[in-house]
Amino acid sequence: MLRTLSGDRSSASTRVLVVDDDVDVSLTLAALLEDLGCEVSVVHEGADALARARAFRPALVIMDLAMPGASGYDLAPVLRASPELEGACLVALSGYDGEEHRRRARAAGFDRHWVKPVDPNALPSMLQDSLT
Repeated sequence: MLRTLSGDRSSASTRVLVVDDDVDVSLTLAALLEDLGCEVSVVHEGADALARARAFRPALVIMDLAMPGASGYDLAPVLRASPELEGACLVALSGYDGEEHRRRARAAGFDRHWVKPVDPNALPSMLQDSLT
């Protein structure tokens, strides 16, 4: 039986798109999210993120900031402007913490900033905070 999250926007059918060029990071995060009852889709290239997001229509997009080609900073404004993603929460995923990185992420259109590696024990509350 899948565990579900409580709250208005979160349930077993919560769709989450994970965008990260690090295959191990993205698949591990996807597995953790699936254990929490989310429906997860993963892409490993920023260039694929927009098409997948438009088709999948996630409530939450968790995206690496430092990807080759199209970075999270480049993609966030495009995703934010997409009508298919209206109301979606955008989470920046980065190996870097600090106010400057958080400021840049906010300026690009992200709602939240998570630092890698994501603590599996903290993930349920981080997810809940992002969906409310």
